[in-house]
Amino acid sequence: MTKLAQLFDRHGHSPWLDDLRRDWLLDGTLAHWLERGVRGVTSNPSIFQKAMAAGSAYDEQFAVLARDGCSAVRAYWAMAMSDVVDALELLSPLYRESGGTDGFVSLELAPDLAHDTEGSVEAARRFHTDIARPNLLVKIPATDEGVPAVRRLVAQGSSVNVTLIFGRERYAEVMDAYLAGLEELETSDAGAASLARVHSVASFFISRVDVEVDRRLEAIGSPEALELRGRAALSQAKLAYRDFRRTFSGPRWEALAAKGAKVQRPLWASTSTKNPDYPDTLYVDTLIGPDTVNTMPVATLEAFDDHGTVADTAAAGVEEAEALFERLASLGVDLDDVSRVLEDEGVAAFAKSFDQGIDALADKAAVLAQH
Repeated sequence: MTKLAQLFDRHGHSPWLDDLRRDWLLDGTLAHWLERGVRGVTSNPSIFQKAMAAGSAYDEQFAVLARDGCSAVRAYWAMAMSDVVDALELLSPLYRESGGTDGFVSLELAPDLAHDTEGSVEAARRFHTDIARPNLLVKIPATDEGVPAVRRLVAQGSSVNVTLIFGRERYAEVMDAYLAGLEELETSDAGAASLARVHSVASFFISRVDVEVDRRLEAIGSPEALELRGRAALSQAKLAYRDFRRTFSGPRWEALAAKGAKVQRPLWASTSTKNPDYPDTLYVDTLIGPDTVNTMPVATLEAFDDHGTVADTAAAGVEEAEALFERLASLGVDLDDVSRVLEDEGVAAFAKSFDQGIDALADKAAVLAQH
């Protein structure tokens, strides 16, 4: 058994692949990762932009779409959704065998909807209607406008991946939106029986927190500040995991669980190490625990399967994490501001990748039109 398979078998922790490419669907690469223990797939505009720009796997479909007069934007979504549908089919046996625990594929909304509640709800509905697969998760950014969209979608029985979470305050809002949505769904015409069909993960970003906090600590420059580098992201994640366990226990949750509702699992995202001085499995080894997910790029999956440590670690070190946050605050590092900055940067980064992808497709369409 691979170490990736051991994560779920021994600790209820699901490794997912943070990448999706057509050539991997065609040549068996994705199927091979599933055999090694991967239990889900996530995608985003950056992933699709890179996939469509590389190689020739999309050329045939794009040529047909371009000849039919599809705009670059429409062609992008047609190709992205085609990949997602194929991946959903590949993962559907795992979805069924796991009783809906895993086997999911995530598709993110267009970045320009990140601050549009109504637009996000409508676009997510269309995705779920057009694709109509129970193992599809539509990704909604956890912005001020995204959180109420999550509540409305869950209340309508839709499954969601709430992404771009960088701080515990926002994470608390996301969990509450999920629970409130389930409560509304229970009292709707769909009834309590529909609760079991709703799935969700909350994507809590890790390594980018260290990048931003380390930058601020280095600007302070004192020995104490420099000594705290590389510790904020994991400390925050451990406290978030404690928040998760507290939220999904007690009377409010138990009333929903008794009617079939499923927990909204924390999904650790951005878990490749950005700083080469840090161990390449740092953000995997230390966040393993029941009811958690870690979505990783190929390099991190390979590294963990080679030399990662399989152990129950997510709940450990909470007191130390609290102490670290007190020390960061005493140094003037504002974690709320860090999360705001990273949220803005995350939305902007996905928008930039999406625009670059559309521009590249438009250029390719212009070339095809000349022949």
